[in-house]
Amino acid sequence: MSAIVAPEEFVSDWRFAQKFVSEELAELHLFSFKKCVSGVEIDFTITVKEFATPPPGQHFRFFAQADKLINQKVAPFIASGWGNSILDALAGCTRAIREFPCEPDEAKSTETAAGA
Repeated sequence: MSAIVAPEEFVSDWRFAQKFVSEELAELHLFSFKKCVSGVEIDFTITVKEFATPPPGQHFRFFAQADKLINQKVAPFIASGWGNSILDALAGCTRAIREFPCEPDEAKSTETAAGA
């Protein structure tokens, strides 16, 4: 009889490519998320980084970040979330998108907002 092993317990080969923690090697997972504001759908792309090892000063291996600013009229910021799994990090990011206002005319990607 074999034991059932959770997928998180397998070590992916890609993690062995990191030699030093300071390299912050990460696999990227992309998700699409829509928020409807005043009848206008705003598309967000959320990138979740799965770090080989948690970055210095962090205890979590998963970090999610949206591609657009939210809360533009008060204190604009980019939704994000940390967690022990893709689900935890993604849920933290989507929760922020849901909870804070987003102006359809001002929803710019972080590249545009940063002046790139």
